[in-house]
Amino acid sequence: MTSTIFDPTPCDLGEGPFWHPERQQFFWCDILGRKLLTRADDKTHCWEFPGHVSALGWTDRDHLLIASETALHLFDLTTGKNEVVVALEADNPATRSNDGRADPQGGFWIGTMGKKAETRAGAIYRYYRGEVRTLYPGITVPNSIAFAPDGTTAYFTDTRTQVIRRQNLDAQGWPKGDPEPFVDCTDLPGSPDGSVVDAGGYLWNAQWGGWRVACYSPEGEYLREVTFNAAHTSCPAFGGPDLTTLFCTSAQENLTDSDRNRSSDHGKTFAAENVAKGQPEHRVIL
Repeated sequence: MTSTIFDPTPCDLGEGPFWHPERQQFFWCDILGRKLLTRADDKTHCWEFPGHVSALGWTDRDHLLIASETALHLFDLTTGKNEVVVALEADNPATRSNDGRADPQGGFWIGTMGKKAETRAGAIYRYYRGEVRTLYPGITVPNSIAFAPDGTTAYFTDTRTQVIRRQNLDAQGWPKGDPEPFVDCTDLPGSPDGSVVDAGGYLWNAQWGGWRVACYSPEGEYLREVTFNAAHTSCPAFGGPDLTTLFCTSAQENLTDSDRNRSSDHGKTFAAENVAKGQPEHRVIL
């Protein structure tokens, strides 16, 4: 299955694709460009930020939770007002946020990493009802944060390890026991980046350098792929009125001459229709 270009704006590092279930509107970030983007009325709209922004959640129709390099922010889409909810490694100028997603219990998982991808410089945190707790320290490139529809399982990876991990959760959404390997990407053409889980519990993983998003069963079995005209697919999200469109961001950084010769669409945002039925993004409880 192949895709089309949803938005032609070239992002340095596209991330955080997000379909707002109440607004029926798609948003995404350009981390290195320090931008939040959306499409409305057949036009691209953009908000610029003083620091890197990378991941999104929603609290109501008009407010997004935005992860930046120093905090989680409450952003008003109607006024542009940006309010700090809680600090996130604000005392460490060497790190920034990366992949993140809301969980079914109303929490928000967010990863941090070194701005130069320094080894083990980051971590994965969970924000839940006003509290931020470290879940996994010593992470180099946090990615693949996604959740089973019933809220009993989380997924994540440190991309450097090439292994997507599965984590059991308790009733409040906190990790229960140790994570276990789910998918080993060592022998694949790309590295595991962002993921989303559909309504059936299947995980869709963007594979950096692999030109694709790959689908895995709840048991970790590879099933199929959606290909994209960009080498560095970075994160997928389901959206559209019936949640059957698979969106995917991509990046322009770290391209080879071969990548550039093969395509001029790196960094653009893509969509593939009628892929699978997604689950709505969960509301973050502040």
